[in-house]
Amino acid sequence: MSGFRPGERFLADCPARLAVELLADKWAAVVLYGLSEGPVRHGDLAELIGGISRKVLTQTLRRLEAHGLVSRHAYAEVPPRVEYGLTPLGATLIDPILMLTEWARTNGEAVLDALDARAEPLAPGD
Repeated sequence: MSGFRPGERFLADCPARLAVELLADKWAAVVLYGLSEGPVRHGDLAELIGGISRKVLTQTLRRLEAHGLVSRHAYAEVPPRVEYGLTPLGATLIDPILMLTEWARTNGEAVLDALDARAEPLAPGD
């Protein structure tokens, strides 16, 4: 039994579930952490993160901005300059991201060992 009851957290339309789904995106936590030391330009953020395409970075930033976690500031300069930073709400996620990162460092090998010990190969999406 799952332990969930009607009206509790993580039901389909629950704000907590929507927030978890936003943060469960492959790049969301990495992008938020990349912005943790102050505003960064798009290209610099892509370089800092590594492994993310500019298109995916743009999509991730737009989604995080739409949800109030990231701010976008366009300067009236030639050439144009745009910087992204954390909103106060976005900044509240840095400590939990650091805790999750520490958990991953501590337990990453155990997770990989469990995967390796699996008798059958994983199907796509598992």
